[in-house]
Amino acid sequence: MHAMKQLVLDLGAEPAHSLDTFQIGANAEMAHLMHQFAQRASREHFCYLWGETGAGKTHILHGLAATDGARYIAADADPDQFVHTPEVTLYLVDDIDQLSPQRQIDAFALFNQVREHGSYMVCAGPVPPAVLPVREDLRTRMGWGLVYQIHGLSDDEKIAALTQAAEARGLTLSASVLPYLLSHFKRDMRSLSTMLDALDQYSLETQRPVTLPLLRDLLLQGNPQSETKE
Repeated sequence: MHAMKQLVLDLGAEPAHSLDTFQIGANAEMAHLMHQFAQRASREHFCYLWGETGAGKTHILHGLAATDGARYIAADADPDQFVHTPEVTLYLVDDIDQLSPQRQIDAFALFNQVREHGSYMVCAGPVPPAVLPVREDLRTRMGWGLVYQIHGLSDDEKIAALTQAAEARGLTLSASVLPYLLSHFKRDMRSLSTMLDALDQYSLETQRPVTLPLLRDLLLQGNPQSETKE
């Protein structure tokens, strides 16, 4: 069943992110603000987003990066990405806690350039600004604008979102599939949505309905250790 194992790997490719596909949950105010940033219509020009892995920080930054005049900057980006340029009005710095000492200096300089030019900037990290493991001047800047914690979806919200996504695909899931998936697989929405795609394909290829036995088969083929995960 090597082909099915490869299917799970192939479906792990990064999907296209947009603000409209972000599952809002308890983040309505933040989501509204991000749409304002996308339109450069926010009164505040700087925002720092923080939350646990899988909460959606990178999803939001990639969604903003899809707008004209925006630049997504990964923690390991080249130095020239941290330089303000006239055609870019929105700068999006991800994983700010992972910046090297030199890139921290570059990010601090970029922050000051953004303020000087009246541009916009959204940064993301795993913890509140006050406890970011970066140099003091950069850490201080992260708390100057708006600060939002991104709250991950509850299990019920994840199941509701996945059920809706399945219905949109015309996919019928037996009642036990999604609760089992949440307790035996990665819990972030990106991974869960990827597995939903894999279930859909596996169901079509095997001509079997999406039931618990089908899910178990797929989990075991994609990762032989997944069955033992608590």
